[in-house]
Parts: sequence; C-alpha cells; structure tokens
Amino acid sequence: MDDIAVGTLDLAARVDDALAVQALAFGLSDEEIAVRRHIVLRHLASPGARALGATTAAGRLVGFVYGMPNDRTHWWSGVVEPYLRATGSDGWLDNAFVITELHVHPDFQKRGIGRALITTITGSATEPRSILSAIDVESPARALYRTLGYRDLARPVIFPSAPSPYVVMGAPLPLRERP
Repeated sequence: MDDIAVGTLDLAARVDDALAVQALAFGLSDEEIAVRRHIVLRHLASPGARALGATTAAGRLVGFVYGMPNDRTHWWSGVVEPYLRATGSDGWLDNAFVITELHVHPDFQKRGIGRALITTITGSATEPRSILSAIDVESPARALYRTLGYRDLARPVIFPSAPSPYVVMGAPLPLRERP
C-alpha cells in the first residue's frame, strides 16, 4: 500500500470515479450506476456523512468508503429492521455508524486498502458501534469484516430488486487491530 494514500474524499465531486470502481467490483450496468449515483448524492446530504478515498500518486481513485450515523428513518434501516428484530439485534440500529459502501478496484485488492479505509473512517466515529450489509456469501470482504470484529446479526436479508441475499453485520468500535 506504499503507493496508495488514504484520505478525505470529496465524494460528490468524484462520484463518477467512485462508481466506476464500484461497477468493476460489482459488475454494475450503466442503468444501475445511474441509480446508485442518485443514491450516493442523496446520502451525502445526511448529517454526519463522510467519505474517504484511496488514491495513487497520480490521483487515480482505486478505492472508497462512505458512511454516516444511522438514522432509523432511512430506507436501509427500514428494510433491515424486521430482520434484526427477528434475531433480537434491532438495538444495533441505534447509535451506530453505518458503512454504506466500501469498494476497492479489483486490481488493487488484497493490499490492505479496504482495511485502511474502513478502520480510518470508523476510527473517527463517535458512535460505539458500526453496522453494514454485505452480500451473503463467503467472500474476501466478509473475511475482512470478521477480522475487524464484525459478526453476523441477521441473514438472509432480502433487499428489493437485489439479486442476492445479504447479511447485516455489526462490530463494536474501535474495530480490532490486525490479528
């Protein structure tokens, strides 16, 4: 990660660069990118929303994370709340920092960039815990989240129009250091 810098990102100004990274990581269509662009810009208007980017020395964005303090009136909370309630975990929605998106360009994965992004953004959170949702498959992302202290809170979680089930994970803050 020597040639990659993690720092504050003006996500509104670089939303297209960020979504290009997400599109590669998730295989998104142009239509899905357009929808997500609208969602990202709407999220950035939320109180406490902030973003970090991972950039090369030449300024190329190769990873990003953004999140915000959870608000139970937001769409995401409304979808996951019944699943969390069913497992007795709905209290995780209160006083939590949500990792809304975390993506690293496939050519730059397995270099510690995702870890640096998520630990840095949660490191400045004032909330005592963090929550996120991830596709419910065993993946490098899920493995990373577990090493940081995240555990499954509810699964499978079905988001409208999502092709795959998700899992909601939560971790106390600060996140665990490297094992």
